[in-house]
Amino acid sequence: MDLDLEKHGKRRKTKTENDEQQRPTAMETLPNEIIVDILSRLPITSLVQFKFVCKRWRALAQDPVLVDMHLSLKADGNDPCLILHCDFPIRNQLYFLELSACNQDKEKVKRLYVPFQATMPEFDVVGSCNGLLCLSDSLYNDALYVHNPFTMDYFELPKSRQYPDQEHVFGFGFHPKTNEYKVVKVVYYRNTSNYSYSRARRTVYSQSDVQIFTLGSSSWRSLGKVSYQFVRRPSEALVDGRLHWVSRPRRYHPARRIISFDLADEQFREVSKPDCGGLNRCNFHLSVLRGCLAVAVYGNYGKLEIWIMKRYNDKESGLKSSSLELTPPSV
Repeated sequence: MDLDLEKHGKRRKTKTENDEQQRPTAMETLPNEIIVDILSRLPITSLVQFKFVCKRWRALAQDPVLVDMHLSLKADGNDPCLILHCDFPIRNQLYFLELSACNQDKEKVKRLYVPFQATMPEFDVVGSCNGLLCLSDSLYNDALYVHNPFTMDYFELPKSRQYPDQEHVFGFGFHPKTNEYKVVKVVYYRNTSNYSYSRARRTVYSQSDVQIFTLGSSSWRSLGKVSYQFVRRPSEALVDGRLHWVSRPRRYHPARRIISFDLADEQFREVSKPDCGGLNRCNFHLSVLRGCLAVAVYGNYGKLEIWIMKRYNDKESGLKSSSLELTPPSV
């Protein structure tokens, strides 16, 4: 008799525990669209922690609708964040700076873990887009990764065609119409069979090959040659699905030009540049400010000018946003 009561009590206890486990939480009783709206307003660090609570919340955190809403709010300037690349003193590191008003953490700058750093200790940041980073091997130039520094997910791109003597110019971006991420690799190389070494003259890479990789595909595609010689730095500005570079001055084209590459139709086009005159200097950078193409020009005596193109590809809309005097700190 006592044994039967004990078994019955265990059954009742097990049933009660199961009922408590199956009882939905207050969060789970809300409509899905309300939950997504709430989560889309969280800082990225809180959203990453949210996905580790349970399987259902993990699935919510990976919902494409939530990702799109979160990115649209970030694009409006809400709770911005910065990812910093440091290559000092020895190994490369990534750091995260959250500029959220609700972030009261004393440690404002936090180090980000790079899961593949053992195989690629030295890297360059090819580009960043929607929280994703594209990193290239700065030692051997034969490895490329697309990396989410917050979830630590990453994907190594397959090897592309290599040339015996080559230089690279990279670009990485997303086009909202095609909903595709693409990596652009402009390879400049020379025909080594006809090359004679000369110390006095600068190396000229007369041949080129534009290679494209679409995330989700399995291989690179070649678009053939490009008629522009780009400055040897990654694309610095992504505006409306277009990557931008600045061309190098050439014998018959001494003026630098802004060249765009549309990630949808995969065509290069020349962009009208503002009459700032600073592109012919060495110290300049293309940038994006308030969704517009911008040029930051470093002048003499620490002077910095920022030009913003209010209407894309409209030369007359190039307005000087500000002029700053940058003075070095006193020692």
